[in-house]
Amino acid sequence: MTKTFVVLTGASRGIGAALARTLAKPGVQLVTLARRIDPDLQAQATAQGAALTQIEVDLSDLAAAGTAAARIAAELPRDAARYLLVNNAGTVQPVARGDQLEDAAALTAAFNLNVSAVMLLTARFLASTQGLQADRRVLNISSGAGRNPNPGWGVYCATKAALDMYTRVLKQEQGADGARVVSLAPGVVDTDMQVAIRASDPAAFPALPRFQDMHASGKLTAPANVAARIAAYLDRDDFGQTEIDDIRNYD
Repeated sequence: MTKTFVVLTGASRGIGAALARTLAKPGVQLVTLARRIDPDLQAQATAQGAALTQIEVDLSDLAAAGTAAARIAAELPRDAARYLLVNNAGTVQPVARGDQLEDAAALTAAFNLNVSAVMLLTARFLASTQGLQADRRVLNISSGAGRNPNPGWGVYCATKAALDMYTRVLKQEQGADGARVVSLAPGVVDTDMQVAIRASDPAAFPALPRFQDMHASGKLTAPANVAARIAAYLDRDDFGQTEIDDIRNYD
């Protein structure tokens, strides 16, 4: 019997890769969605006795995201005690001032990945687990950028703010007896996204020196550390009581 069924997006890098390794343990059936397959994750899951399915997909392609969501729904076990969806995939690009955001394809890809794909996957997840006598939880990985404006991050801030509001709506829709939902900021983590941020044009992103200083002074949190704390957060009895949260509140 599968004790816990988990769907995790953005599992090939950063927080997602670390979280996949944390969650891959006996009694867990883990489904990951990412742009590439991770052989090392497969080896670890096998060694740990965890069931793992890796789906290679670009979630900024909404047709592909919908196909992946349909596959997960069709293969979803009906006897798990807990069902978890962790919407972790995201992008900080494009980084530019508001008067320079003219790349329609980049704008569409960012909103597709950070917001629309989350809605598609969550809709399928909720519908396919509706009526099951099980604990259902949705965790959306958000950002402090959705709650505090940063010049040059108009797209990132807007998409993460949208994710927060979407989570608030879901909480009201689900009520006390439905799935529990949280939008969680993970803090500033030492990931490839931070590398991309530090490569930003200073003219487009005035806060660049602050992020460069955090990296130089060792203030970025390691992905494995954050992943362990997120995994513990997913297990909290009070998960969902605070739908807009920050992992740094639990240091």
